[in-house]
Amino acid sequence: MAKVWVEKLFDDPELYILRVDDNRIGYFEATWDIPEGITYNAYLMKLKDAVVLFDLSKREYTEDFMEALRKLVDPEEVTHVVIHHTEPDHTGALPAFLEANGYRAQLIGTSFAKRFLEGFYGERVVENFYTIKDGEEIRIGDRTFRFVTVPWLHWPDTMITYAVEDKLIFSCDAGGGYGIPETIDDGDEEVVKKYLPHVTKYIVTVIGHYHKYIVQNIKKLKNLGIVEEAKAILPGHGLIWRRNPRRIFEFYEAVGAGSATKGKVLVIYDSMYGFVEKRMRIVLEELEKQGFTPVVYRFTDRDAPAVSDILGEVPDSEALVIGASTYEADIHPRVRYTLYEILDKANYEKPVLVVGAFGWGGVAGKKIETLISRSKFDLVEVVESRGMPRPEDEEKLREGVKKLVRWLS
Repeated sequence: MAKVWVEKLFDDPELYILRVDDNRIGYFEATWDIPEGITYNAYLMKLKDAVVLFDLSKREYTEDFMEALRKLVDPEEVTHVVIHHTEPDHTGALPAFLEANGYRAQLIGTSFAKRFLEGFYGERVVENFYTIKDGEEIRIGDRTFRFVTVPWLHWPDTMITYAVEDKLIFSCDAGGGYGIPETIDDGDEEVVKKYLPHVTKYIVTVIGHYHKYIVQNIKKLKNLGIVEEAKAILPGHGLIWRRNPRRIFEFYEAVGAGSATKGKVLVIYDSMYGFVEKRMRIVLEELEKQGFTPVVYRFTDRDAPAVSDILGEVPDSEALVIGASTYEADIHPRVRYTLYEILDKANYEKPVLVVGAFGWGGVAGKKIETLISRSKFDLVEVVESRGMPRPEDEEKLREGVKKLVRWLS
């Protein structure tokens, strides 16, 4: 049985969080390694003559979720269900809920959401579905709710809800992160500091393909004035933001824009038999000599870091160094996969130095150069040679690092 938090957040309106802690998951979306786990946050608001449920939970936790919900209300009392985003980690419990609810509740969401829900769960679930228009306001009970579409954060169906009188933003995936924080909100700064790297990793792996829309959509919300005046931001994963609500959207903006931490250089390489590693030691020594702080991920016969962790390091790096062996007339498969995901999920205007080693024919460097040339990244130089590095190779490697440094200055 999962741990489920059921806590009152506000007295007026009477608002509760139902947070399911998923510490059994290994790979989010069957892809991204998340040993840190994740939470699924739903919210229940009790109003005069209405009870509103904002999102639900993952199908595997339906029983836990329904048990938690029944601590607050009889499911039949719920009059409205707001569907911000139809991905099954937020809607998997919907069929069971509607069954318990007697299909009385009106579902509220975008036109895309209606189509997706019908595809996921069948026609019955959308029999009582209201399709919102961007910016539309609806009166429910004694409160006004404004619905704002934020497409590609991270599906085309996505929207947020703004509780007008109470200045609350229900943001679902926008503002969320991996991890199972020790608290439900941002009141403890140590918890926040521990949690934010998981947010970066979440943004890049989940929303990264559409990261330009992060900046666009948060700008849209800011122009509406609701971010500045928000008293709380309530995401579908991770911490609630009450002490400093704007902080999480500002953090999202920084990741979306690829704002760099001064001096941080991300170094990624494979080394099957030590030839690339010898080159990278020279590169790392020169980077540190030049005053930079390398963050290193290596694929060796003893190391295989999670690509999701590597992706989380890209946005705030000033530059990247990629070291690769030529493997079967191609890029080493581990580096190749990592590079493909970086170019898809974390494609920023940052300089890249490429280092390569080969046995009988150098191919990896050329192939990486081709991939980089088709991306937003800027190729500084390719330094590739055969076998162990000779003195002339060391000189080229050090000059390559210096060229990278000049690029940043």
